[in-house]
Order: sequence, then C-alpha cells, then structure tokens
Amino acid sequence: MNPNYNYIDTELSAVNSILGSIGQAPVQSLDLENPEVSLIHNILQECTIDVLNEGWHFNTEPHITLQPDKDGYIYIPPNALSYDISEGQNYKLKDVVLRDGRLYDKTNHTFVFTNKLDIDVVWLYGFDADLTTDQENFGGTAWSKSSTAGQSIPSVFKRYIIAKACVKAANQLINNLQLVESLRTQETITRASCMEYECNCGDWSYLGTPESSIYNSYKPYITLSRN
Repeated sequence: MNPNYNYIDTELSAVNSILGSIGQAPVQSLDLENPEVSLIHNILQECTIDVLNEGWHFNTEPHITLQPDKDGYIYIPPNALSYDISEGQNYKLKDVVLRDGRLYDKTNHTFVFTNKLDIDVVWLYGFDADLTTDQENFGGTAWSKSSTAGQSIPSVFKRYIIAKACVKAANQLINNLQLVESLRTQETITRASCMEYECNCGDWSYLGTPESSIYNSYKPYITLSRN
C-alpha cells in the first residue's frame, strides 16, 4: 500500500469532483472529445501548474549539480517549472535564465558554461504520477531519474488543487455568487492544510540551517523538568 495514499485522488475522480461542485453528473472516463470534460480537465491542469509553480517543499529539489555537454550547453527538461543557481542570492558571478531550452548566463552573456553548476529546481509532478519525461540524459545533461519520474502530488495538495479548480469552474461556467463564495471558503481551508503540511515537512528555521547539517536547539522543557 502506498503510504502517501496518492491513489485516492486521480485525474478522473478530480474531474468528477469539479463537475459535482457545479451540479453536473460524473463521467466514467476522461473522454477529452467531450467538450465539457475537456474544459474541466484543462482547468484542473491549469490549477495544478498554478499551485506547483509556488515551489513547495515536496516539489523543490536543491543543489542539483549539472555538467555542461560537449558544447558547454546546459539543457533544462520541460517539467522543470522554475530554477535558479543555488545560493544565487549570495554569489552574483552568474545569473541564469532559460532560452531555447538551455540555460543562458545573463551576467556573462553566453550559453556556454565551462564548469559544473549547482541549481535549485521546482518540478512539475503529474496528478496521476504519469509524468514520464526521461531526465537521465536530457540534452546531454545528466539528470537524476529519481528526481521526477513517477512522482505524484501529495494528497493534501491534490485536495487544494481540486478546490481551486472548483472555484475556477464555477466562475467560468455558472452564475451563482453564493456557490462561488462557498467553494472559495473550501479552497481557503484546503490551502491552510497545505501550509501545515509544508511547515511540518520543511523543517524551516530562522537560523537558516543548511542542507546536510545537524542542529540541536536548546530545549527549555529540559530545564523546567529539573525543578
């Protein structure tokens, strides 16, 4: 059994949840030839990208070391939503953007990189874990397959995406402000659950504890227990 319970919300069940929220009957399959199903599916995909573009702990991978190919180019897979040089706010020797599928250094005005580069990547995951872009050797650049292949969105984020898509569908397809506000309340609740998940999994600290380090904070309750 998958401990993340990602099988609960599939694209089909998500589409049916959105259809149900606007008073429409469920469908048995994702028949994208059906205009209504196709529209709802597009809304679901748009909301998925909108949510994942924020860069959460589960879909952000820091310090990926990239080796330029024989021409000095570093290619970026299409399911990388955003990327930046690791610690780029501290080291201003390079400033990278994507142009024509390759990294371009705006500081040195070149596509050619002579050394390895560490970047942080925000990945686009599939709703049904069916995003199969092969990163093992994309454009001559070695990518770790484990970074994205077969990955799925955590259930709490799926619920947020569905709630967000319900609001968008209601706004576009029906004229019922009361329903829209009710759905927006549910969207707010599911986002709050995502923030709780993010805080629990991210282990954030004002001290800025770096990756691969150990920090043992002072625990006041130990002192109190001595009295």
